Amino acid sequence: MPQPAARYVAPPATLAEGWTLARLTPPSRLHGANGLRTGKDGLIYVAQVCGSQVSAVNPDTGDITTVSPMGGGITGPDDLAFDDEGNLYCTEITTNKLSVLHPDGTVRVLNGDVPVANPVTVYQNRVIAGELRMGGQIREFDRSTGAARVILADVPMPNAFEVGPDGKLYFPAQGANEIWRVSLDGGAPEVVAKDLGVPDSVKFDAQGFIISTQVGSGQVLRIDPRSGEKTVLAQLSPGLDNCTLVGDRLFVSHITGELHEILGGGKTRAVIDNGFQWPMGIGVNEAGTVYVADGMFAYTIAPGQPRQPAGNLFGGKFPGFLRGAASAGGDAWVVTTANGTAARWTPGSEPELLAQGLGRAMGIAAGPGGAVAFADYDTGKVMLVSGGEVSDLASGLDKPTGVAIGSDGTVYVADAGRVSKVSGGKASSVIDGLGDPQGIAVSGGKLYVLDVAAKQVIALDLASGSQSVIASGLPVGAPAGAVRPSLGGVGDMCGPMTSFAGLAAGADGSLYLSGDAEGSVLKLTAG
Repeated sequence: MPQPAARYVAPPATLAEGWTLARLTPPSRLHGANGLRTGKDGLIYVAQVCGSQVSAVNPDTGDITTVSPMGGGITGPDDLAFDDEGNLYCTEITTNKLSVLHPDGTVRVLNGDVPVANPVTVYQNRVIAGELRMGGQIREFDRSTGAARVILADVPMPNAFEVGPDGKLYFPAQGANEIWRVSLDGGAPEVVAKDLGVPDSVKFDAQGFIISTQVGSGQVLRIDPRSGEKTVLAQLSPGLDNCTLVGDRLFVSHITGELHEILGGGKTRAVIDNGFQWPMGIGVNEAGTVYVADGMFAYTIAPGQPRQPAGNLFGGKFPGFLRGAASAGGDAWVVTTANGTAARWTPGSEPELLAQGLGRAMGIAAGPGGAVAFADYDTGKVMLVSGGEVSDLASGLDKPTGVAIGSDGTVYVADAGRVSKVSGGKASSVIDGLGDPQGIAVSGGKLYVLDVAAKQVIALDLASGSQSVIASGLPVGAPAGAVRPSLGGVGDMCGPMTSFAGLAAGADGSLYLSGDAEGSVLKLTAG
């Protein structure tokens, strides 16, 4: 059978003579998968924070229809719910908004002051939304004016919720690892279930039992709301996000973009296979194993092998929300995070913190003698960690992104419209006139640049200064005609989720890059 369409179908790339392009991973079908809701049409509506997109999935065929595209007025939707008139309410977790997508396609901000806006439900046309943060509020919002009434305050990270058969609101108190309920009129909450696997959604089946996904353990639970007794319906991987029922059929989402139907006897059926939310940073070690940073998840791709998970934000021993990545030799990585840190990390071990208190740490590179250089987008600096000390290599740059270190220790950095060589505390341009240079790499006497705006990889001969385009029409950045919205942070979990398309060079001169538009890892090879 033919493969269903990817989230972004790029035209064939144009390659310079002697170069070939291969995909190490197939394109992803969604930009991750967060909140789920079943529509009256029987389709499953999927919120996708990272892609600023809402899609509808046919649960039988897996066909996907875009409901609100990237740049379509909804930024970073995390959860969603319909009222009786077909209005779709979306929480925008990185912009602190509760918005409404009307059936005619127009978007209206219902309330712009919902910090870390995440859970939303509609009960008898009453709109209820909450804040995924410690001490968060759950409020009811007037559908016309957006005026809010507090139902419950000081909740430890309320997440996706639903009103139960008894008319009370049931919700994960994620920070307490419990499920609570409260009257819609307010009052003291009650604990329904405890000692869970970090619950992040609550829905009800036809028999009145709670269905809850566990982001930490990867379990799908059926819980008796009277006794709190738990039954494991399925065991999946950590990172589950939400659930919905289509009739008596149960479906769950995974942050990576998976959608599974939960069958009897612990069995599951993949409606949509896992993918990448972006990806972002790319590294490759001397053996040709590729490292991939994808926000809350990390992966390795060994030569000739499918990708394998290397760690995740929910499993411990993880540096944080990953953005930049590079090989530090062997199995070790160096990474930057949206938590404002740089770290050295070997998957399975505790990360070694190299620097903290940064703004938006972007690209990172490891050089001779264990030195590590990285860029801070907010402060305009390139910084170096050597011998345990952090120093500024250059400052005054305009939103620096990619960093590379040559075999001789020379540091290069990409910032607005150019790539520069860093020397003596200053940055001097070696390539100008670029659109949006992000990932850069040095190999075989050449500097390679991934220009996301031009969708090209450019090669600069460092000896002669000659330039050439080796690949164009690449599936990077935003799809043609779209503007990728800027994503802010998520409460205490991470800072701004600024995207970054990485580039890395292997020992044999092959180039690896983040196909973040389509959600893939690509390899460019000469010869």
